[in-house]
Amino acid sequence: MAEEKGLIIDIDQIIRDKAGYKARYVPKFVVSALKRLLHQDEVNRFLNEHKDEVGVEWLKSCVKYLDMKLTVVGRENLPANDGKLYTFVSNHPLGGGDGVALGALIGEHFDGQIRYLLNDFLMYLPGLRPVGVGINKTGSQSRNFPRLVQETFDSDMQVLMFPAGICSRKTNGVIHDLPWTKTFVTKSVQTQRDVVPIHFSGSNSNRFYNIANWSKRLGLKFNVAMLFLVDEMYKNVGKEYEIRIGKPIPWQTFDRSHSALEWAQYVEDIVYKL
Repeated sequence: MAEEKGLIIDIDQIIRDKAGYKARYVPKFVVSALKRLLHQDEVNRFLNEHKDEVGVEWLKSCVKYLDMKLTVVGRENLPANDGKLYTFVSNHPLGGGDGVALGALIGEHFDGQIRYLLNDFLMYLPGLRPVGVGINKTGSQSRNFPRLVQETFDSDMQVLMFPAGICSRKTNGVIHDLPWTKTFVTKSVQTQRDVVPIHFSGSNSNRFYNIANWSKRLGLKFNVAMLFLVDEMYKNVGKEYEIRIGKPIPWQTFDRSHSALEWAQYVEDIVYKL
């Protein structure tokens, strides 16, 4: 129904999908504000113009649309496309544009044979569906999380992850990821994938970090800052970014001399030193 109206992204429908019968209690002015904040009209215009593109082709169009000026350092560290499988892990400073850019870069190098682990909200974007695995670690869908992760690592696709789970925050004036989770370590060892560390430069606005920090202080369970990521993406149009790719870390490195969480911290430290 949404696509028939030209609305590939339909905020009204998303609210109904997520809130169920409670959607009727969401005030209309709130819905209107969300449509503006999430740039429903601009996003749908782009999606309609590129509705025949999916996967890496669509990601490359996103990079062009956002006028992202990318410099890649260490491109020689990208492994050869010879059938061996890897786990690519990166910091997550932007929460949107960084994922698009890395997906386009790595996806093109591996002929589209990649899979992202994504917030399930992003699966509303048709172009992402062929390369995305939508996950939700809260609510009734959380029980599917381990299965989806396992299926992704068991596949014959290159895996791209942001181990922090959400985009970077600013603490004491420093922009840095939240502590990385251990999933990429345990699953990479289990499936014998070497890990490729990547650092992506960039930042969001002070408004974004203030909202994120206040949400934390207030103890809000819902990630309010996430609602502002599309607006942040539009604020960052035309900016320059540097992608630094490190040497692959053999999966055998992650032995029992340290816990998986400690190894995750080890890789995170490598990323921030790139």
